[in-house]
Amino acid sequence: MAHTHSHGIGHHEHRHHHAVTETADARKRVAIAAFLTFAFMGAEVVGGIISGSLALLADAAHMLTDAGSLALAWVGFRLAARPADGLRSFGFARFKVLAAFVNGLALLALAVWIIWEAINRLLEPQPILGGILLGVAIAGLVVNIIAFFILHGGDHDDLNMRGAIWHVAGDLLGSVAAIVAAILILATGWTPIDPILSVVVALIIAVGGWRVTRESAHILIEGVPPGVSPDDIKEDLEANLEDAARVTHIHAWALTEQKPLVTLEVIAREGACLDTVRRAVKTRLQQQFGVDHATVEVRKAPNLP
Repeated sequence: MAHTHSHGIGHHEHRHHHAVTETADARKRVAIAAFLTFAFMGAEVVGGIISGSLALLADAAHMLTDAGSLALAWVGFRLAARPADGLRSFGFARFKVLAAFVNGLALLALAVWIIWEAINRLLEPQPILGGILLGVAIAGLVVNIIAFFILHGGDHDDLNMRGAIWHVAGDLLGSVAAIVAAILILATGWTPIDPILSVVVALIIAVGGWRVTRESAHILIEGVPPGVSPDDIKEDLEANLEDAARVTHIHAWALTEQKPLVTLEVIAREGACLDTVRRAVKTRLQQQFGVDHATVEVRKAPNLP
């Protein structure tokens, strides 16, 4: 019986160096975005209170939530860069996924709050100073555009980064909604447009929050990663590896969205070299399914044809 757990050292070291570089870049981008977001949040709070605009206050609340969420994302990247140790054989890599999950929940909670406040504003309209609203909203849009493009240049496959991008995108949309509301209020005096546009932004935020929450939760409960179906793995290995008579006990999950893991057992045909079969299985998993980290057990079955 051959029961091994290995992967090419050179390839692994290259991927590890690439991952460390990407993590450092993402951490820097998130830190800059967090600073910009928090720095302008105070101005939006003051502007929202003075102007009486829910759109501006909602965007300020969103920016406050974002500053905390971006800080959490930064902590996630920071911890993910730590090496494995005796208590954590995979290190802190999954903390990024946990941070993304918390950020997704924060987005959903924020959307609910904005919609609730908008309903109250529609039932009890309040006066809004369109001029102040317009000036603060334009300044907020500039800040959010800068933060968005800083984050958008990062790794889009990273759930933690995607959660951060969705937060800032929500801020950006909030600023656009506030600008539109200010222009319409100045032109027509129709103040209900402010809470109405706030609801539109809240729904968009909720969509992003749901996506990030769903995908991160799938990883946290060790669901099967996209493109790594146990049924597909079984069918592919049995069809393409002559000495693999039967593939069983397949388990596929993910440490992070970029690191799928697989364990399986292979029953080799009579006379086959177990180590050769093991290497062939690992190579096939890497080439066909992008799995670099697999534990493969190979055993003989003399009675198989």
